[in-house]
Amino acid sequence: MQKESQKPSFEFMALMAALMSIVALSIDTLLPAIPNIGQTINSLDPTQNQKLITMIFLGLGVGQLFFGPLSDSYGRKPVVYLGMAVFGIASFICLWAPSLEWMIVGRILQGIGLSVARSIAISIIRDTYNGNLMARVMSFVTAFFILVPVIAPSLGKIILDIANWQAIFYVQLICTLIVGLWFWKRQPETLRPEYKIPFSSTVFVDGLKEFMRYRETVAFTLASGFITGAFLVYLSASQHIFEDLYGLKDSFPYIFAGLSISIGLSTFSNGTLVLRYGMWKLSYMALLVFCLVALLFVFLFWGTGNPNVIILIVFLSLQFFCLGFMWGNFRSIAMQPIGHIAGIGAAINGFISTVISIPIATFIGSFVEDTVLPLFMGLAVCGIISVVIFRMAKKSKKLATVK
Repeated sequence: MQKESQKPSFEFMALMAALMSIVALSIDTLLPAIPNIGQTINSLDPTQNQKLITMIFLGLGVGQLFFGPLSDSYGRKPVVYLGMAVFGIASFICLWAPSLEWMIVGRILQGIGLSVARSIAISIIRDTYNGNLMARVMSFVTAFFILVPVIAPSLGKIILDIANWQAIFYVQLICTLIVGLWFWKRQPETLRPEYKIPFSSTVFVDGLKEFMRYRETVAFTLASGFITGAFLVYLSASQHIFEDLYGLKDSFPYIFAGLSISIGLSTFSNGTLVLRYGMWKLSYMALLVFCLVALLFVFLFWGTGNPNVIILIVFLSLQFFCLGFMWGNFRSIAMQPIGHIAGIGAAINGFISTVISIPIATFIGSFVEDTVLPLFMGLAVCGIISVVIFRMAKKSKKLATVK
């Protein structure tokens, strides 16, 4: 493990960001193509087609439970290659899918394969750094990672205009291959031999028991689930909101990019501020503002219909600016006590937060038909629940310190 004072290299952060960015690329480049895919597979209900986005998150959660323990037993690098192979097979299932059901199967399998990239990147960071420096690395990695959602919808639209929606999947495969080669050439194995856990039928159960021993780990895993679920409503419904409700089909990629930049700016700022103020304080203040902005929108626009698109973008920008101070810090706080089981720990963290977020996104998203009000109601409720969890975790930490 690196010392707290040792600065991470730019290449390390860029490679980890690239590894995680395969996930964002596979999700966000597809957003402009959802109506086209729906027409090809004869699925014309926009709320049903949202599953092309939400179901990949199901795979992301489930896959980590399998690959996480494997990475603790056999190392990080071999498991990354296995996940990329699964992603490749799943991509061809999507390309040949004759119906929505088969496309969803392919997207779930894509998520399972991509779960490796996300969870192993976090495990490698935890293998290498700890404390606030780990949060700093996570913030900068996430800031780079956010650049992909900024350009991905525009890239998807360009590919769609030049070729067809199938070409988007081929571009995803090529990018995954490039990142895989970079990872193979430049990233050393970070799991120390003495930390390897022999693979057995009980490795997950033992890891879960160890995971549950740490209250702050459990608390911030739950909080991550609620916050991610609230954001996932926007992610899955954004195409419907801006293209169908506001009639901004041509502008949608640029609006999506602008909103992603607000997350990137706050995430980058968090990387600098976290060493001064700490993970707990920064994320708590951001969480409070997140709740207040959502509640203000509900108060102002209850029963009035959709606001002007500029007003909507301002409110969403404020919400997403807060997210940048929460995501990396929540995960860093959760991972801090479980460095000795970083692989299975990251897997359980990702699985639980995903299992929480998908039903939330599916439920709230079903109400986002003619108005965006349910989106902000969901953001407010999820934020308030997270505040309660945060305060309980902080109180528990103080009691443990006193003892």
